[in-house]
Amino acid sequence: MTANTTKGITYPQSTDHTRLWEHLQTLATTADGIIFGNVDRQIFTASGTWTRPANAIIVHVQVQAGGGGSGGVGASGAGQAACAPGGGGGEYAAGWLTPAATGATVAVTVGAGGTGGTAGANAGNNGGNSSFGSLITAVGGGGSAGASATASASGGAANGGSGGTGGDLRIAGGDGGNGQVVSGTPLKYNNGGSSFLANTRRATGVAATSSGGFDGYLYGGGASGPSVGASQAAVAGNTGGGGIVIVTTYTA
Repeated sequence: MTANTTKGITYPQSTDHTRLWEHLQTLATTADGIIFGNVDRQIFTASGTWTRPANAIIVHVQVQAGGGGSGGVGASGAGQAACAPGGGGGEYAAGWLTPAATGATVAVTVGAGGTGGTAGANAGNNGGNSSFGSLITAVGGGGSAGASATASASGGAANGGSGGTGGDLRIAGGDGGNGQVVSGTPLKYNNGGSSFLANTRRATGVAATSSGGFDGYLYGGGASGPSVGASQAAVAGNTGGGGIVIVTTYTA
């Protein structure tokens, strides 16, 4: 004779031990299906609606915000240069939720990468926030400032995203690299900030030449900044990497 637990695990109630191995096999089989269960994974690279699958046991949510865009740089004269900082990486958050906490459906928001500043000393835009309803939110990376041409100057890079809410784990995005000009030469360590799901985006080119930055890596990486050497035209900034939301549900 057998019975079931409230979780549906079958266990023996028989006093007949001559076939105990059969009871243990039944117990192991039903426990495997319930404890480990099946996996339903829904990946959002654009905003949408998550629908809870049937027989959900526990839900794991990963939320990555978008990376910041880099600023543009202005045109330069003789003996001048300009170097825009890199954008910041987006924040990452994750958490475990019960089916009762999620409800049947949840609105999912995926933050876009921040667009770069237009040509000239124009700031890049912040990366968009990503969220799983009101339960978990991650903040986008900061857009960096634009840079005017100068003989010597330095500019602070954008901060990585931080300050979201909810979840069990939260990792701030990496800061972008500074933009700096020394003796009319741009020092190109104006990299884009990393995120938990994206590497740092490198700065570009030979020091004295004009070059755009690179768009941030997916998912949530900041864009690296552009720069110009002497007597060169203005250059626009670059776009941060978009975010992502990954929802993994373990079902019976």
